[in-house]
Amino acid sequence: MINSEKELLEKIDDTLTQIKTKNPLTHCITNSVTINDCANAVLAIGGSPFMAEDAEELEEVVTIADVLVINIGKLSKEQINSMNISAKVANDTNTPIVLDPVGVGVTQLRNKTTLDLINNYKITAIRGNISEIKAIAKLIGVIDENNAAKGVDVNIDDIITEENLHANGEIIKEVALKLDTTILASGPIDILSDGETTIAIDNGDDMMPLITGSGCMLSSIVGSCVGGSSPLEGSLVAILAMNLAGEKARAKVDEKDEGTGSFRAYLIDYLYKTNADSLVNESNIKIL
Repeated sequence: MINSEKELLEKIDDTLTQIKTKNPLTHCITNSVTINDCANAVLAIGGSPFMAEDAEELEEVVTIADVLVINIGKLSKEQINSMNISAKVANDTNTPIVLDPVGVGVTQLRNKTTLDLINNYKITAIRGNISEIKAIAKLIGVIDENNAAKGVDVNIDDIITEENLHANGEIIKEVALKLDTTILASGPIDILSDGETTIAIDNGDDMMPLITGSGCMLSSIVGSCVGGSSPLEGSLVAILAMNLAGEKARAKVDEKDEGTGSFRAYLIDYLYKTNADSLVNESNIKIL
């Protein structure tokens, strides 16, 4: 268990070095809407993307991968089959799995797919918005409130604020404990927990949700960082890198009076320029 923000920050340099040195092969089963952005984000953070999902080659791919990222954003029967094949091989080979449960809580198909994955396989980390994480909490009996999801976006009632930060932190910690995993719930304030250490991260920019794929990119980055280091430290580096890149991209857009298209390009640029000094000195984190 990590007891102080100082202890967390001291690990960042080594964690980022591990990721960039390893250049983790990041196998992403993701959705066609954001696949190009996810691949570029993985490359920018120091990973190597592999976007395979044909059942005939999955065993070979997962066997050589450093991490498997499963994103349920655009489901099909064929893709669900590929997810299950890949997850089984990943568990057999002790390859970490990062799950992005896009839209869980919205449809029965997404609920069933998410439950099947978390019940049947060891999931190393789950990255979703707070509404998705609360939907999982409801599905596994951590909370029993009627929490309605809003498509793939955060329900306005779920938005993490200073006022509800500790309450949401407890929910995320309980889900992490029950599933024996690391949870990253992203939003205006992000919450990260491995069931022992729970961290709030107050960085990022409100333009980030205005581009398609920012969450999917983050999950892919989490994959690379977990594949190159450890679940808690890797997830922390991933969210800090994404958030600080978002802040810098917004500043550049405002400076040049540009819009969301330019923001997307700058986001990748600043992900590529991620360095430990920036992550340590510009982060705003606290242990809950």
